[in-house]
Amino acid sequence: MSASPVPRPGTRIAGGTRRRRRGPRTGLAALPLLVFTGLCFGVPLAALLFGAVTRTDPGSGATSLTGEHLARSLQGPYLGSLIGSVELSALTALIGGVLGVLIAQAVVTSRSQALRDATLTASGVLANFGGVPLAFAFIATLGISGVVTQLADLGGLGWDLYSFTGLTVVYLYFLTPLMVLVIVPALDGLRPQWREAAQNAGATPWQFWRHVGLPVLAPSLLGGFVLLFGTAFAAHATAAALVGGSVPLVTLKIADALSGNVLVGQENVALALGLDMILIAGLVMAAYLPLQRRSARWLR
Repeated sequence: MSASPVPRPGTRIAGGTRRRRRGPRTGLAALPLLVFTGLCFGVPLAALLFGAVTRTDPGSGATSLTGEHLARSLQGPYLGSLIGSVELSALTALIGGVLGVLIAQAVVTSRSQALRDATLTASGVLANFGGVPLAFAFIATLGISGVVTQLADLGGLGWDLYSFTGLTVVYLYFLTPLMVLVIVPALDGLRPQWREAAQNAGATPWQFWRHVGLPVLAPSLLGGFVLLFGTAFAAHATAAALVGGSVPLVTLKIADALSGNVLVGQENVALALGLDMILIAGLVMAAYLPLQRRSARWLR
């Protein structure tokens, strides 16, 4: 009768399986990623933070700490631009989230594989289509002399592409497909057995969605909303090419301050605005990541 093998140090036997503990080599494998992240994100963040809280005397060249730039970034037109960006991002994320969920539900419940493939492929393309090309496409279509504007006489109805409402429509063009890509896997994770059990218990479709479907999908829905909010909040090129400075947005204020279009010497205020954006984005991601972990646990 042979003796049972002795487990090596650093392993643990549980339930008939042997698991090896993570050693220092696991950390070494992630070292290149950590170095790359530190160089590409850590160094710019440190420079941004340093410029936002310091002031250099042009005469002596001495640098001193100050909170003037941060205080100014939360006053006057700068505060208005932050509020405008938050309002635009929240509105487009809400509308895009609702539209994306409806489209995704139609795709998931459809029996046509061709429709599903076409929708997901188109969503992947449209979600990454933005910037100046997107602004030009909307100007040619829904601008003052756009094709659709002239054919449908939208100008007589009060339509203005170069406004908050027009920018909302443009943002929905890439936010709605992004929500479709995010929510389709979550809808696929709803097990048919749950619906069958609810039907056998006498529950109506509304009761199933109210007591089972929506509670399970809530983390994914909220996570998708947060993702859309962050995407809209950080968008710059499309708004810059479409509305310029007519709509107060923080990304446009940063560009104006860095280029000196409004006042000369406001570069540090622009850095402070960038720091404000990072703080808001950090709060967004702090809410997004736990929601994603929770939804993955339910839909696994």
